[in-house]
Amino acid sequence: MHKNKFTFLERFLTTISPSGFEVDAAAVWREEAESFAHRTWIDLHGNAFAALNEAGTPRVMLAGHMDEIGLMVSHITDGGYLYARPIGGWDAQVLPGQRVWVHTKGGRVLGVIGRKPIHLLAEEDRKTVVKIEDLWIDIGAPSKAEAQKKVAIGDPIVVAHNPDRLSDDLLLARGIDDRIGAFVVLEALRLAKALKPKAAVFAVATVQEEIGLRGARTSAYGLDPTVGIAVDVCHTTDTPGTEGDKKKLGEIALGKGPAIARGPNINPKLFELLVATAKKAKIPYQVEAAPAGTGTDANAMQLSRAGVATALVSIPNRYMHSPCEVVSLKDVENAAKLIAHAVATLTATTDLVPGERGASPARPRATAGRKRG
Repeated sequence: MHKNKFTFLERFLTTISPSGFEVDAAAVWREEAESFAHRTWIDLHGNAFAALNEAGTPRVMLAGHMDEIGLMVSHITDGGYLYARPIGGWDAQVLPGQRVWVHTKGGRVLGVIGRKPIHLLAEEDRKTVVKIEDLWIDIGAPSKAEAQKKVAIGDPIVVAHNPDRLSDDLLLARGIDDRIGAFVVLEALRLAKALKPKAAVFAVATVQEEIGLRGARTSAYGLDPTVGIAVDVCHTTDTPGTEGDKKKLGEIALGKGPAIARGPNINPKLFELLVATAKKAKIPYQVEAAPAGTGTDANAMQLSRAGVATALVSIPNRYMHSPCEVVSLKDVENAAKLIAHAVATLTATTDLVPGERGASPARPRATAGRKRG
């Protein structure tokens, strides 16, 4: 990956961006988009947009959510300790002993998640599953009054991990799910520009996916696309203990290309187009079986208005929803290349109606939402 692109990705991943608190991540993403997109804006929900060739047909929405899982300050004790509630789906077992950043109006406040030491736990308690409500956060405040000078109820919290590399190709970070997807859709837009697409192409860094696909729902309604391609992460089955998961998830590994989903959430012709594009451009890919709604932005886009022809391209990801998610940079770059080249083939006569043969014009669509900011 080119140094400038990785610098942007690293900066993007370093931001604090739990669901509902994506402002800093959106600002970094939009700043990068402004260097090449024809137009950028932020909507009332906080979704960030970058557009190319807005007068083109069909209208194509590329979506990757920029929110991450986190915590939120819910209570401050008289002794100055914080209790928190989860934002999104946590495995509470990974939290004890983690350093965290509380994102406050005054900046980041460092804390540590505390739990009674194992030496002091009763035998039966050592076997009990950890619950988030039983953990506390120590920010070094001696009292409630002192803690309130630093933090407030409702402040978001993330684990204190910045991006790093396990190797030249393997990227390690928190929040890869799914700021890596938001990165890919913007990079796909950058690559598509050089290919001079006939379509109007919109990259969207969506908000609040981790709490119910909320940003994709509102942004898709506003853009009213004909085609929607979501970029998210998927589980790998290339680590110890995942052999049995192959029966359900298939064989998905790092470095073997992005995973193209196939199933009822996916338009069959758009799936075929992505596969054909990968073969023609010699881009490695994997196929992911998705027999129901995918639980990604693709699901929200597909069900927007009168329906959207959707696809899902996923970045294989180890250790999802942990402080140390791992992806292959080759997979990331190949995902962007695949999407850009597929989008470049779309025209006003591209037929994506399932079961029909021959060209049928894309239906006219509403204009994009007005610019804000």
